[in-house]
Amino acid sequence: MAPISSARNRRAVPDLQTVDEIFGIGGLIHVRRGSKGTRARPDRIDRSLPDELAYPTTEPVRAANGVGLIRVSAWSSLPWLWHGFSTRLGGVSHAYSPEGAPGELNLGFTAADERAAVISNRRLLAEAATGSPKTPLIALRQCHSKVITTAIAERDTPARGDGLITAEAGLLLAIQTADCIPVLVADRKQRVVAAFHAGWRGTVQRIVESGIGTMRVEFNCRPQDLTAAIGPGIGPCCYAVGEEVLSGFESQFAYARDLFHEVFDTDSVRTKYPMLFLTQRAPGHSPIGPNLHVDLIDANRRQLLEAGVRPKAIQVVGGCTSCRRDLFFSHRASHGHTGRMMSVIGIRS
Repeated sequence: MAPISSARNRRAVPDLQTVDEIFGIGGLIHVRRGSKGTRARPDRIDRSLPDELAYPTTEPVRAANGVGLIRVSAWSSLPWLWHGFSTRLGGVSHAYSPEGAPGELNLGFTAADERAAVISNRRLLAEAATGSPKTPLIALRQCHSKVITTAIAERDTPARGDGLITAEAGLLLAIQTADCIPVLVADRKQRVVAAFHAGWRGTVQRIVESGIGTMRVEFNCRPQDLTAAIGPGIGPCCYAVGEEVLSGFESQFAYARDLFHEVFDTDSVRTKYPMLFLTQRAPGHSPIGPNLHVDLIDANRRQLLEAGVRPKAIQVVGGCTSCRRDLFFSHRASHGHTGRMMSVIGIRS
């Protein structure tokens, strides 16, 4: 009998570097026979000061009707595109402003505000963004999900979900926020637009990445033709979270720990030069910290990149809603008693 070829009898040996990478994702180390195994040491979370993490704010421009909108300067070359990130500037609401202050642009049907005032504010927003207060404004019943809806003018009641996409001209897609991250996307070639609401739950569920996938499948959009803008939301300077949020991100993203920072919520000078403030106080009477802060803006920027959007086509135009309460509504900074902003995008009819 002829001998069996050693080449045929040899078993395929997997690339050990690939195996190590797979083990590392699960927090393990691939152990060679005869060596001692151990659990991989987790990456260290950076320690930062709040000021070091703050994103700059793009100042709003007042429309003719007094509404303050933040525009994306890079989109000025797209004359067919309507867009804008609202602020609290302008409007007729007085539910969240001091007595005697000018009206504000609350765009959410909140319990503290009058429905008629919110309807008037939404008309003012449509006029500021499109030139006409009669432009249909399409909103959602948001639920911190990854549900994407195709927007049409005929729908009578708001759909449930956190993402809107349309190729229909004459509509203004709207996402409500008061700390969560709004992301607007436009296809420069196909003239398709989208708006996404990304709180931490939606971000963990990859709402933006899934939304761009939907644009590709249903509207034949190519990632290299997309341009995106990330608007105002609570920044890593102010967004303290618990360990459950870190665990949620770690279950989904290999880069999760790059999004988190340990932050001492105290005086920046005291944090930077602690030896100058040493005392003999008992434990429990010193500054509390560090707290765990997450960067949702960078998390959604990374999702845009993962979806194939070019880095130069991504604009971060917002600031921190908690830091700039003179410009923005912030649910966290106002302990829940606050209005809502809207981020809008549409195709000029």
